[in-house]
Amino acid sequence: QVQLVESGGGLVQPGGSLRLSCAASGSISSIKTMGWFRQPPGKEREFVAGIAWSGGDTYYAGSVRGRFSISKDNAKNTVALQMNSLKPEDAAVYYCAAKRARGSLYYPQNYEYWGQGTQVTDSS
Repeated sequence: QVQLVESGGGLVQPGGSLRLSCAASGSISSIKTMGWFRQPPGKEREFVAGIAWSGGDTYYAGSVRGRFSISKDNAKNTVALQMNSLKPEDAAVYYCAAKRARGSLYYPQNYEYWGQGTQVTDSS
């Protein structure tokens, strides 16, 4: 089992920045990929960014590439999502997720473990 706890959500203005963090615990060695997803109100959960837990390769949705950056600290078992140049459409509940098995990292159904989510709200 893997437990994930997100933190760092809040109120942001367009053009602002926010940093989300995810702390993982439990069977960390079983993790292949860590991902960030988001779910805007009334919409489906969508992929934002992912990172290979061992190698560190990163992946981004087209809508956030160049604005968001995912990083990890294996020593602390944390994953962060740095969000810059925020737009109103970035407002959503953001979820951290962990994937053990094979399968595309872009699809939420391939992730076995999820955090409780953290809210990012547009203040404009």
